Amino acid sequence: MDILIWLENWFLQNCDNDWEHSYGLRIATLDNPGWSVEISLNDTVLEEMEYTKTIIERSNNDWIHCFVEENTFKGYGGPNNLREILEIFKNWASINN
Repeated sequence: MDILIWLENWFLQNCDNDWEHSYGLRIATLDNPGWSVEISLNDTVLEEMEYTKTIIERSNNDWIHCFVEENTFKGYGGPNNLREILEIFKNWASINN
């Protein structure tokens, strides 16, 4: 399944007329350049799940750092790593769902 379709479905599954007003997700660009992904885990099945930090350093433009902090999955990566960051989240979420 396409990662964006999967992410849309994950978002919709967590919308309960309350969650989407207080929580959600953000995808933004970084100035180094790169990507930032922050996904709230509050009131989801992932809220209490353990996540082992992911650090991949291939080059100055090909890197990924993913971790959970303050009930938020945070993924950062190089300019061509957005899909990989989202796949890392998907794999973790699928194991724990």
